Amino acid sequence: MIRDVLPDDVVAVAFDELGMTDSAALAAMYPVEVEQIGRAVESRRIEFAAARACAREAMGRLGVPPGPITRGGRGMPVWPPGVVGTLTHTGGLRAAAVAPVDRVRSLGLDVEPHGPLSEGVLEAVSLPEEAAWVRAARGEEGAVHWDRLLFTAKEATYKAWYPLTRRWLGFSDAHITLTPTEVDGASSSGVLRSRILVDPRAADGGPDLVELHGRWAVRDGYVASAIVLRPGGGG
Repeated sequence: MIRDVLPDDVVAVAFDELGMTDSAALAAMYPVEVEQIGRAVESRRIEFAAARACAREAMGRLGVPPGPITRGGRGMPVWPPGVVGTLTHTGGLRAAAVAPVDRVRSLGLDVEPHGPLSEGVLEAVSLPEEAAWVRAARGEEGAVHWDRLLFTAKEATYKAWYPLTRRWLGFSDAHITLTPTEVDGASSSGVLRSRILVDPRAADGGPDLVELHGRWAVRDGYVASAIVLRPGGGG
């Protein structure tokens, strides 16, 4: 399902592919990673370790030597030279996606269980016009939890945005448009557009981040959104 939302030159790895236990993932962490996450509750430490195990496997497939992936500003993963990446962990799913910097400028991936948001959360994470669209879409295709999908698109936007700007992006700072290309209840997919409503300037010297484009998919009980930004363009 994650590969459905990513292009072929991005390597994605889910934890269940590794044949590794949670204990083994914890034991494989680098000392600097242990130091950063050591005081967290066990479930958080397992998520942290498992996602990084996925990332190191993905880097290996790109020919990048394994190494620590520390936590930078606002929790952003700090990647070794030559690669960009993104991590996600939720509801038992832990995964990573990485790509070479000469092909990809920034990555954002978010996966969530395919269920409705709690009461009142949609209004907290959306613009009024987005919330109105979600309510209308529910009436047309109720098998897709459009509110949860919108949330993943917002999260993917932030994950792609922050490494290039080092600035916070709130839920109301980007307008998401979700366009279905295949809607079949538990197996649906489409494209997304994230229009940035605040200063779009990037700190990496690249083009402004005016619009970010990506894909979404619903499958196997999860919903995923991904944004891939290319060098020389906003996405």
